[in-house]
Amino acid sequence: MFDPIVIEAWAEFAVRWLHVITAIAWIGSSFYFIALDLGLRKASDMPDLASGEEWQVHGGGFYHITKYMVAPARLPEHLIWFKWESYATWLSGFALLILVYYLGAELYLIDPNVLDIPIWVGILISLGSLAFGWVAYDLLCKSKFGDDNTRLMVLLFGILVLMSWGYTQVFSGRAALLHLGAFTATIMSANVFMIIIPNQKIVVADLKAGRTPDAKYGKIAKQRSTHNNYLTLPVLFLMLSNHYPLAFASEWNWLIAALVFLTGVSIRHFFNTMHAKGGMLWWTWGVTAALFVAIMWLSTIGIPDTSVEGNAQLSREAQRFAEADGFTEVHDIVLANCSMCHAREVFWPGLAWAPKGVVLETEADVAAQARAIFLQAGASHAMPPGTANYMVEEDRAAIVAWFRAAQ
Repeated sequence: MFDPIVIEAWAEFAVRWLHVITAIAWIGSSFYFIALDLGLRKASDMPDLASGEEWQVHGGGFYHITKYMVAPARLPEHLIWFKWESYATWLSGFALLILVYYLGAELYLIDPNVLDIPIWVGILISLGSLAFGWVAYDLLCKSKFGDDNTRLMVLLFGILVLMSWGYTQVFSGRAALLHLGAFTATIMSANVFMIIIPNQKIVVADLKAGRTPDAKYGKIAKQRSTHNNYLTLPVLFLMLSNHYPLAFASEWNWLIAALVFLTGVSIRHFFNTMHAKGGMLWWTWGVTAALFVAIMWLSTIGIPDTSVEGNAQLSREAQRFAEADGFTEVHDIVLANCSMCHAREVFWPGLAWAPKGVVLETEADVAAQARAIFLQAGASHAMPPGTANYMVEEDRAAIVAWFRAAQ
């Protein structure tokens, strides 16, 4: 009833949508509680054991919020746990990693011009790096070195820069930046699953047993929560980067990713200081703007070779499409309808480079982008766009027939 590639595309879309929804829920609650925590104030009439309170107005009503550093004298009957947002975000993100980068490894994960390795090796490196990230980070946080949070965060930044460079030596540029985001997001979600929630459960269990909870559990959870707060914005950038070749396809993509983490710190420092009633540190926006200008500059230097020779090597999947019946006709159709925009030297007015970095000129180019051509111009009418669309139905049928012939 449905073409397998259509089912695959919709599965990817559904999981991506779920990932975005759950990420919004997680980030929203995380940002809210950091802002709330920083805005708490002492009051003379606070209950015993309370450390701060805040009044808020929203949705036509007033909210009076009181925080206990350990716990109130009597444990409430109903506790709301903020954890499923984090778990669902990571699980949906990992599912998306499988659908796009593992099942589509020849197209998105492995680049023979970077490192020619079997797909299974690339997947093992991917999985191993995510596990390594959490283990290394957790050990550092629990060590004596982690007692100084500023010192710890400087070292963690150094590790992120090293991982950024390392990923670009193994995977395609697109996959490298995506994996750095997954590496960081795994640490963030594991913080919730392995540290923050278990510590809160220990406190609850102590209260139920009539014991006084140890304040260290709250201190540890607060450290991990603060780390998550500063890592959120860079992760969002890295997750979006796969749509922007200027971010992932530059020779300096690893340094671009490193600078993105600094922009995340500067932006969050502004808002965190503001919520803590420490003033409006406008200079942080100047720093952020300067870092972003540096990122833009890095994206324009050392652009990789886009000559025909530089892109002649085909993956096994692309080779299959290049040898399929109808390929010559489809190549001619693509040249006639797509290459005015998707070219090494773009001819379409107003475009400085090929949209999304997709070049469709040589036979190797077309074979490498077979799936995208099928989805955009065969299974749907997404491309060519608007008034540039001169593709007839016979051309689209030829694209579909060629794609199915290669399967």
